[in-house]
Amino acid sequence: MTAFAVRHGGSRQLAGTGILLRFALRRDRLMIPVWIAVNALMVLSMPGTLEGLYGTPAERAGLVRQMETNSSLRAMVGPVFGDSLGALTAWRVGIYAGALAAVLSLLVVVRHTRDEEESGRQELVASGTVGRRASLTAALLAAAVANAVLALLVTAGLAGQGGTGALALGLGIAGAGMVFATAAAIVAQLTESARLARGLTAAVLGTAFVLRAAGDSATDDGASVLTWVSPLGWLENLRPYAGERWWVLALLAGAVVLQGAVAYALAGRRDLGMSFLPTRPGPASGRLGTASALAWRLQRGGLLGWSIGFLLAGVVYGGMTEGAADLVGDNDNARRIVERMGGQSGLTDAFLASMIGMLGLVAALWIVASVLRLHGEETSGRAEPVLANAVGRLRWAAGHLVIAFGGAALIMLLAGLGFAVGYGRQTGPVLAACLVQLPAVWVVGGVAVLLHGVLPRAAVAAWGVAGAVLLIGWVGPALDVPRAVLDVSPFGHLPKLPGGSMEWGPVAVLTGVAVLLVAGGLAGLRRRDMST
Repeated sequence: MTAFAVRHGGSRQLAGTGILLRFALRRDRLMIPVWIAVNALMVLSMPGTLEGLYGTPAERAGLVRQMETNSSLRAMVGPVFGDSLGALTAWRVGIYAGALAAVLSLLVVVRHTRDEEESGRQELVASGTVGRRASLTAALLAAAVANAVLALLVTAGLAGQGGTGALALGLGIAGAGMVFATAAAIVAQLTESARLARGLTAAVLGTAFVLRAAGDSATDDGASVLTWVSPLGWLENLRPYAGERWWVLALLAGAVVLQGAVAYALAGRRDLGMSFLPTRPGPASGRLGTASALAWRLQRGGLLGWSIGFLLAGVVYGGMTEGAADLVGDNDNARRIVERMGGQSGLTDAFLASMIGMLGLVAALWIVASVLRLHGEETSGRAEPVLANAVGRLRWAAGHLVIAFGGAALIMLLAGLGFAVGYGRQTGPVLAACLVQLPAVWVVGGVAVLLHGVLPRAAVAAWGVAGAVLLIGWVGPALDVPRAVLDVSPFGHLPKLPGGSMEWGPVAVLTGVAVLLVAGGLAGLRRRDMST
């Protein structure tokens, strides 16, 4: 990076980077620690969970043999390369930890590059003694700091399973995060919208996951060409705790350097606020003549992407139901964890309920992101010209909230249809199980509305709420945490469908809580001053 800066204008290109980095870390003092904590706890809790499930070498060897013939589970979590607790930990959570690191990285980079330009704040910053590439450098360094802390926590936490493997896994996860950080840096130069930059980078991540899944379903050793095309496939082929392939880290580092150089080159060839793929301007008439139509135009791309993702996830999870039931059927500990997540019904129904519950937890991320679109429109100043017309605040907010809450219903419905297609039976019960997740999803969305309406400066804390819910739902059952902890999450009160009995009381209460939270947020929005 230093050599590149010297070639393109010396230290002047990076003037002010340190100040911007401190400012970026201060702004993300809630989001970054929450994401790191969720990711690290997911990884570090896995050895104990696996030891409880497969306590003997014979049981772990049996798991490896079963995975070699189970292509559907390989598509979900990848091939397993060893039967030690460390190797099984890397197999079970490595890909997902890398994906979560990638999501955090792309959010951080886009937030401190294209978001700043789109809001106009970058123009004010650039009027001072700030180098042309200082903002991009600070954003990438902020992502690097987050990934470095995550790598340190993973390495230290798994050192008891073997320091070499722990270091490989930590560096692999951080490397995957930085690959997508630099990819986001490129996309941020190409697009004029932060929303589009996040969406396109997320699409790249989704494509990488699909390619890796397709490759792993075809082979049991990660040798497929499709697997090697994906950065997530590189992470699994690093093989922590199973004869580490250290040279794979060179692929991750090379991709980071190459993409970073492209991003720097693009940043030096465009004007501030401009992009290489500008949006098409046009009058707000016809289908864009109302606040609701504008909200739909702004959010339809994200909703389409989430809808496709949930439909495909339903098909994949539905298709692997029988194989997963066979895999855990002979293991009492695994059966108990699935039943804690999915209820005490038959194993197949409990597995379906647990997978549907996981998608419900992920849907909470959609509703937070969609609700906080209000916050982005307000802080960027784009809401002001809309509200200057004959549009009230509640009407303006309602357009976005209908999409947020209605979109949650749509993606869960599509997930249910995907499960029905993949599993091939129980269409009605599976659809009902997906839709019963909505009251809990809406409660999380209601918290976001309340924070935006009453405490707009703390609106980003809604991501912390969503992260805490994810942590409780994913890690809690595996660690057998007390019921009182599980009940902190609204998802802990939902009936376990399919297989369990429908309980309308908790559903009605959660729906009522969501309504009250939204009402409180809208009341606060109506009374407070608007941000600029």
